[in-house]
Amino acid sequence: MAQRMTTQLLLLLVWVAVVGEAQTRIARARTELLNVCMNAKHHKEKPGPEDKLHEQCRPWRKNACCSTNTSQEAHKDVSYLYRFNWNHCGEMAPACKRHFIQDTCLYECSPNLGPWIQQVDQSWRKERVLNVPLCKEDCEQWWEDCRTSYTCKSNWHKGWNWTSGFNNCPVGAACQPFHFYFPTPTVLCNEIWTHSYKVSNYSRGSGRCIQMWFDPAQGNPNEEVARFYAAAMSGAGPWAAWPFLLSLALMLLWLLS
Repeated sequence: MAQRMTTQLLLLLVWVAVVGEAQTRIARARTELLNVCMNAKHHKEKPGPEDKLHEQCRPWRKNACCSTNTSQEAHKDVSYLYRFNWNHCGEMAPACKRHFIQDTCLYECSPNLGPWIQQVDQSWRKERVLNVPLCKEDCEQWWEDCRTSYTCKSNWHKGWNWTSGFNNCPVGAACQPFHFYFPTPTVLCNEIWTHSYKVSNYSRGSGRCIQMWFDPAQGNPNEEVARFYAAAMSGAGPWAAWPFLLSLALMLLWLLS
C-alpha cells in the first residue's frame, strides 16, 4: 500500500512538472509575438520611441519599428525604400494615395504585427506579414477613395517592369480604373500585397482587427488586438485551460481509487 502511494505521488510530481513546463512555453510563445519588429529591409531591430516621425506615421511615435527617415520616405512618390511609383498609370488621386502611405506606415512602423509575421526566403527581407485581419471599414474606405485612380495590375508585389529603376506596367498590361482590377474592397485588400491582409468581419474598436488609422491620443488599439491573437495562437485562449482541468480531474480520480 505504501509503495503504491509513493508511486502515485511520484507520478503526480512528474505530471505537475510537465504541465508547468508546458504553461511556461505557452507564456513564452505569447510574449515573443508581442512588441516586435519584422526582420525586413528597413525595420529597426527592436521597437522604441521615435518622437519625430513624419505626418501619417506619427501615430506610432511612442513605440515604433521605423526610423524618422523611413517615415519621411514613406510619403514620397518614388522613395529609396522600394523605388515604388504610385503614379504608374497617371497621377494617383491624393485621397487614394494617403491610404497607401498609411499602409506603408503600418507595415514599417507597427510593433503589433507579431502574430502574423512569417519567415520568407527573399533577397530583400527575411520576414513578412500574412493575413493581418484588417478592419473592414479601413478596407472599404481605401477601396472607395481609389475608385477614380488607375492601375494595371492586381498584385503589386510582383510582375512589374523595373528596367527604369522603378516599377512600370509590364508589356500588355492596360491601365484601367481600380475597380477593374479590384472589383470589391476585399479583393483590393487581400490581393494587392499577396495576402499581407485578410479583411476582417470585425469593425474598428472591436479589439479583434488591426486598424490602419487610429488616434494616438486614445492609445494604440492594435496592442489589444495583438494580445488577443497572440494568446489564441499560443494556445492560451479561453479554451486552453480545459485540457489542464480534465487531466487534473482524471489524476485525482486515479489517486483516490
